[in-house]
Amino acid sequence: MVLDRVSAAKLELSKAKVRMEEADAETKDPKTPDVSEAASYQRSASSTLQNLRRLHPTETPNGWRMSSAQSLENKLQALQCHFTWDLNPRKPRLITLQKILEDISTDEGDFWLGPIYNLQGFIHYKLGSTEEALSSFNQATETFQHQKNTDESPWLMVNFGNLAWLHHLMGEDEKSQHYLSKVDALQKKKEELHPEVCAEKAWTLMRFDEEKKQQAAELFQRAIQMQPDVVEWQSSCAILGAEAFKDNLENMDSEVLEILRSAKERDPDNLYIAALYLEARAAKGELSQGELQMLAEKVLEAPVSSYSGLGPLLRLYRNYKSKDDAVKLAEEALRRQPDSRYLKRSVAICLAKKVLSQEYKPQPPEIMKVIRHWKEVMEAYPESSVREDLTLAQLYAKVDIEKADRIYKELLERDDLDLKEEQMLYHRYANYLFFIRNESDESIKYQLKAAEIPVETQYRRKSIKELKKASNKIRDPEMCRMIRELLTRLENQPETQNQ
Repeated sequence: MVLDRVSAAKLELSKAKVRMEEADAETKDPKTPDVSEAASYQRSASSTLQNLRRLHPTETPNGWRMSSAQSLENKLQALQCHFTWDLNPRKPRLITLQKILEDISTDEGDFWLGPIYNLQGFIHYKLGSTEEALSSFNQATETFQHQKNTDESPWLMVNFGNLAWLHHLMGEDEKSQHYLSKVDALQKKKEELHPEVCAEKAWTLMRFDEEKKQQAAELFQRAIQMQPDVVEWQSSCAILGAEAFKDNLENMDSEVLEILRSAKERDPDNLYIAALYLEARAAKGELSQGELQMLAEKVLEAPVSSYSGLGPLLRLYRNYKSKDDAVKLAEEALRRQPDSRYLKRSVAICLAKKVLSQEYKPQPPEIMKVIRHWKEVMEAYPESSVREDLTLAQLYAKVDIEKADRIYKELLERDDLDLKEEQMLYHRYANYLFFIRNESDESIKYQLKAAEIPVETQYRRKSIKELKKASNKIRDPEMCRMIRELLTRLENQPETQNQ
């Protein structure tokens, strides 16, 4: 049998190696100057190795390396970590996420600090910086070990998986194997996902597209079922459900509102939850001025963070109290923390919302002041987002149409926008053409382009609404036909019915 011959050859090789070692030792002994026997043993060993390669060619050193590399790849692909979660946003979205994470508090007591560092590390890698990625992953390790006071927390599974992947991608497979062994030790033959892994994956996915957010909701529910006593998981799940209604709070159903209320009671120190709940009630005409004032005072005293509750609170002020009061609240927050980039941005947003509101008629000097504020914020956040560029264009449209035209032209020429960004751009450019340039036919063309993009957002809903109004007024028969054909087609698609 071939296998018997292989085994025999291996045994002979082993014996030959021992004889070579013995002969080598003797040649080093000054009392044994004759090395001919050692040379004979070396020739024997070489012959045995050649026979072994002939009988079983896949067991050559190169074959062993290939087999080992394939085994490593298979183990890496089986991990639960950022590198295997199908996170492939375009560069602009990665940069936006990077800004969002930088504005979340890195206070040591933050429950999600470890996942923040893990996601930052992955983004650094995707943007081309392996050294910064390694630094962030190591910070995540230290955070989990410090917060959980152990080196064996299941929270470390995602982190060790990330490190295994990164070292492999850096060509450091021994270190990669080291972290793989750590993951294996933590897994402890548990067939289903650890609840901590489910929770971190959910927290990560909720920062991506709508499909990922649906997965995030399911994963949070799964984690909560396994460990129902973790308040932070329930709060994050409630935030995820509520933010789906951010652009149409009046349509938030009673079940989601009740989940928010329960989360607020379970997690009374979570001001972000409190602000979302108060905003949802305000949308339904249930705003309590007393509660609003108390929450505002708490938020002003809290550490600066994009999850301090200030964002939804300012949105509540702008939409259900007054834009002037929103500006005052943001400016008071900045007065208390004058170096905060996030608070400077919050003030700029409130000023821009006020100036751009239909009911407000600002003078050019005031608009230019807001433009200066907005450009300062854009400089503080390198590589501005499409939304920020569009706001700047809207501001310039009130004082310098040529500059506004130039910004829109540059945006329309970009080829790196995702579908949501394209849709937002087309809708807002259509409004610019209609209200500022008085070009109604061109405006309709861009409303059509926005509505045709198969992504459900507030901009698609608004474009469809504008097209319905235009279909009853437009005189161009060809344009009217295009609008009606699109509306008919959209009405027959489940995702656009009742829009």
